Amino acid sequence: MAAIKPIRTERDYDDALARIEQIFQAEVGTPEGDERDVLVDLVELYEQRHHPIDPPSAIAAIEHEMDQRGLSRRDLIPLIGGTAKVSEVLSGKRDITMTMARALHQHLGIPADVLLQKSGASAEDDLSELDPLRFPLSEMAKRGWIPDVPDSETKHYAAELIEGLVGRAGVRDLNVGPLYRMNDHCRMNAKTDPYALRAWCWQALALANRQRHMPYEPDSITPAFLREVARLSTDQRGSLLARDLLHERGIPLITLPQLPRTYLDGAALWSADRPVIALTLRHDRIDSFWFCLLHELAHVALHMDEENGVFVDDLTLRPGGERQLDSREFEADRYAEDALVPRDAWEKSVAQRDPTTISVINFAQSIGVHPAVVAGRIRHERGNHRLLSQLVGSGQVQAQFNDEVG
Repeated sequence: MAAIKPIRTERDYDDALARIEQIFQAEVGTPEGDERDVLVDLVELYEQRHHPIDPPSAIAAIEHEMDQRGLSRRDLIPLIGGTAKVSEVLSGKRDITMTMARALHQHLGIPADVLLQKSGASAEDDLSELDPLRFPLSEMAKRGWIPDVPDSETKHYAAELIEGLVGRAGVRDLNVGPLYRMNDHCRMNAKTDPYALRAWCWQALALANRQRHMPYEPDSITPAFLREVARLSTDQRGSLLARDLLHERGIPLITLPQLPRTYLDGAALWSADRPVIALTLRHDRIDSFWFCLLHELAHVALHMDEENGVFVDDLTLRPGGERQLDSREFEADRYAEDALVPRDAWEKSVAQRDPTTISVINFAQSIGVHPAVVAGRIRHERGNHRLLSQLVGSGQVQAQFNDEVG
């Protein structure tokens, strides 16, 4: 067998390929056969390091398996969804969700890393269109969200700091603003800084990931459950009891002050395998807390999955009694309103027609919620936020979470 040397250069690589071609037909176990096998191993190692082959696209991998197994598009419906979804996935118009990827991996054996590739970009490039220096790094460091570095080093470490936060969050593409595509299910102030908003969402998810949690059951967030949550408002520690009840259902409740220029009341966010509710408590009132909490839970119950995994809300933009452009926001409002104040009871109530302090208190007791909930409903419907101000519980929520605000 000829002396074999390491393959370090392209010239060594070309020489090895030429030699393999010369002795390709050598018998196994002969000196030339052993030389060929060793050279093949060295060539493969060099190619892995210097000429890596990109994995096939997810669509190409699916089509290959369909061809190998003799499958039609109809056969993919149980794995991907309806006929329209299958068509959109195979045409590249729809991303493959985590649920789809699991099913395709389990039933067709396609590697998960192939299925979860981003179209036209590797995972490392998902943040390529973001400028790390546009994040409010100083404020984020001040709050302990990212490590503090000297101002002179900020430019050098900015990308690394943001990548660290994204890693702790476990979610890259939040799709919450104009840097990607406008998300029509975000009730978002036009003045919102999308960089600050992303940072806030990532930090909320990072805090949720620190918590141990029960398994999440998707069908458990029902109108009856929301009504059960609403009744906790009558307890002096109701907000903490609600947090504990959600924890039992596998849903972390995070309280996190808003960053400047985010104008947020709350958000429903999708983590790896569960929803996360995050509230800013910027309006520290009992009525605001319960409506915002129930509104985000309504999004979880009605609208949330891996494809629709971010709902952020500035509830000051909520129109009084008027259907907004996005039906999902209207649906979440109605779902929350009905859980807090049952519609039939509300339409018959004296408090709706004559909202005095005593009528509000009596009605709230009759339906099992805090008077602040009823007072908030009246203030919103009448567009008068000075009305019944003594009942809305100003300054009575945030103190309960002071030890846990991130």
